[in-house]
Amino acid sequence: MTKSMRAMVMHAPGQPLREERVPQPMAGVGQILVRVHACGVCRTDLQILDGDLTKPKSPLILGHEIAGQVEAVGLGSTRFKPGDRVGVAWLGWTCGKCRFCLSGRENLCDQARFTGYNIDGGYAEYTVADERFCFALPKEFTDVSTAPLLCAGSIGYRSLRKAGDPRNIGI
Repeated sequence: MTKSMRAMVMHAPGQPLREERVPQPMAGVGQILVRVHACGVCRTDLQILDGDLTKPKSPLILGHEIAGQVEAVGLGSTRFKPGDRVGVAWLGWTCGKCRFCLSGRENLCDQARFTGYNIDGGYAEYTVADERFCFALPKEFTDVSTAPLLCAGSIGYRSLRKAGDPRNIGI
């Protein structure tokens, strides 16, 4: 028997989200099932809801600033175990084979899929995520304070890492 969960579902851009009972997802190959503890609201979520970003999956569960706990792991998943705290961000899947993926620029992958846009996100009790794109979260921070960092924080951190060993930031 399929379990169900509560989720806020977008059926069409420009329409209000609707609270619904939907089937609880199951972790597939290379995925983890995450119990959502907190999910931020990003400007991108609002752009999807307003119809500014075209071609989202439909129906869609928005949300890509997810902090939660691993409930189950799918076949072949080895990075996390049940009980681990994890974060899930915007980039949700890439091919792993194109020139961008192979050069560490997977954010440019032509086949990339995004959490809360092509993949159901965190405005729900549970979500599934590709473990390659999940982050272990430190215990020192609450889920509510960590969730927003999974978008703006991860972009800034990646940029800093890619800059190498800069002496100055800015001027």
